[in-house]
Amino acid sequence: MITKETIKTLTEEWLHDNDYFLVDINFASDDRIVIEIDHADGVWIEDCAELSRFLQERLGDELGDYELEVGSAGLGQPFKVVQQYLNHIGDTVEVLDLEGKKVQGTLKSVDGRDFVVTVQEKQKQEGKKRPVIVDVDKTYSMDAIKYAKYILAFK
Repeated sequence: MITKETIKTLTEEWLHDNDYFLVDINFASDDRIVIEIDHADGVWIEDCAELSRFLQERLGDELGDYELEVGSAGLGQPFKVVQQYLNHIGDTVEVLDLEGKKVQGTLKSVDGRDFVVTVQEKQKQEGKKRPVIVDVDKTYSMDAIKYAKYILAFK
């Protein structure tokens, strides 16, 4: 019987020699094992195919009726691991907190499981008739949000 831990160990063995990192492993109800990997510069289909062959060779008959599906973490999908946050420092992200408040801003930094997003807010300033737009740093915990994801910006 193939376990998630077996797949994880073998995948990380292959990833160790590459610049990729593991995002998720999911056993789908239709006998598919879906493995998501990512890379700071994007994922190449040839590397997905190479990882798939590596796993098929290592698992052999143990794979049985399971179908392997290796792909990249989807662009615009919520981040699942810390490395995804690190790769997107300086990029525009969207964060949905547990209260349902959504903000967009620039991912400024990551420290452990906390991250800082710089957002623009209107604030009333003394001596000014109208509110002014200022940059405000907001700190979030990865464990205390619904999601954070990269927002593709067309410039």
